[in-house]
Amino acid sequence: MTLNCVESGSGPDLVLVHGWGMHAGIWDGLARELSAQFRVHAVDLPGYGESATCDPCTLEHMASLLARQMPQRSLVCGWSLGGLVALTWAALAPRQVARLALIATTPCFTQRVGWPHAIAADVLHDFAEGLRTDYAATLKRFLSLQALGDAQARQVAQRLKVSLLARAAPDPVALGQGLEILLNADLRDRLGAIGQPVLVVHGDRDLLTPLAAGEYLSRNLPNAQLVRLHGAAHAPFVSNVQGTGALLKRFFDE
Repeated sequence: MTLNCVESGSGPDLVLVHGWGMHAGIWDGLARELSAQFRVHAVDLPGYGESATCDPCTLEHMASLLARQMPQRSLVCGWSLGGLVALTWAALAPRQVARLALIATTPCFTQRVGWPHAIAADVLHDFAEGLRTDYAATLKRFLSLQALGDAQARQVAQRLKVSLLARAAPDPVALGQGLEILLNADLRDRLGAIGQPVLVVHGDRDLLTPLAAGEYLSRNLPNAQLVRLHGAAHAPFVSNVQGTGALLKRFFDE
């Protein structure tokens, strides 16, 4: 299958990978910031935006789709679930993924023994049940949770909502598969093999992927640096698009 991809700008190839429940349109503001310096590829993951659903769809499958379709030398930025996909891609194709930025990303999304830096699995089970009973309300609740805690929470929630509604609604199959990934994925034991330069960008008010998860990534990825964004929650590139864009430009231009 072919993933839908919106391209803009010119320069080194930079791939943007969105998170659960959204689509590539969430990057529109950031893409405008970056397109003067990079050739930006904003990708719809399977079942989102204009990309067809794949079933089953795993992190490895999505990473292999990106590896086949994206340029042979790519800078990559992943957000939340997209960060898990990006990490998997970086491990799968280390010569293709030159540098990696991770926004609001965690190696393990749900709490388990020895890993408190996450949300309770019951929260995701509730979302899964909500998708079956009230699809629209469940997506709206997730948007609110992403904005919760941000210094601009109301504005962020509204921007997320407007972005989501600007394109086709995500496929329920893709949403369910994404929740399964968030429930079960644990990449902690793979981090040591990812040697590319990595920028970890994390809001200090993120309630979905706590700052401690970003700190863990920065300690356990061999070549990583952490930038803490004060007053930001789970979507810092929405609440502070210019500031996030400046961080990415500096990192990817090194």
